[in-house]
Amino acid sequence: MKLIIGLGNPGKQYEHTRHNIGFECIDALAKKWDVPLNQMKFNGMYATVHRPEGKVILLKPLTYMNLSGESVRPLMDYFDIDLEDIIVIYDDLDLETGKLRLRQKGSAGGHNGIKSLIQHLGTQEFNRIRVGISRPPAGMKVADYVLAKFSKEDDPAIEDAVEKTVEAVEASLSKKFLDVMSAFNGA
Repeated sequence: MKLIIGLGNPGKQYEHTRHNIGFECIDALAKKWDVPLNQMKFNGMYATVHRPEGKVILLKPLTYMNLSGESVRPLMDYFDIDLEDIIVIYDDLDLETGKLRLRQKGSAGGHNGIKSLIQHLGTQEFNRIRVGISRPPAGMKVADYVLAKFSKEDDPAIEDAVEKTVEAVEASLSKKFLDVMSAFNGA
């Protein structure tokens, strides 16, 4: 069983904001796979999908970004999901808007959602897809920037990044994540 986690914040005011790119990717997967995200448990919204490659759970933690691990850990324990079978999708300030970077481990790099996951999972070693959102313009606070909506100029790059993330997730269901990294890094 695989667990695909998209990080973000619940609520209308956060829709299509930079910090919610993980939620957008989960929504895109759910739409493509024609499955509603209508199960509520573990402080999250999720769907279970039966695919030819096996069972997959799509999860949007509803704990707010900084407490994401409080949703992920109990769900993993309940369904007995191994660390190597999860993929976390989230925003990255250090990547150009729309660029992807896949990794199997790493520090939180200042990302509070990842800090929470590392704390609750007890390790930095888990698969992740980082989606670039670029750095804020000079003088703008990081918190204000990540909670702001994407600009119209960014929309094509973000739409492309979401599409590529969906492709990477689908590839990871039948291939080793290391092989998927080679194919999609820098996309």
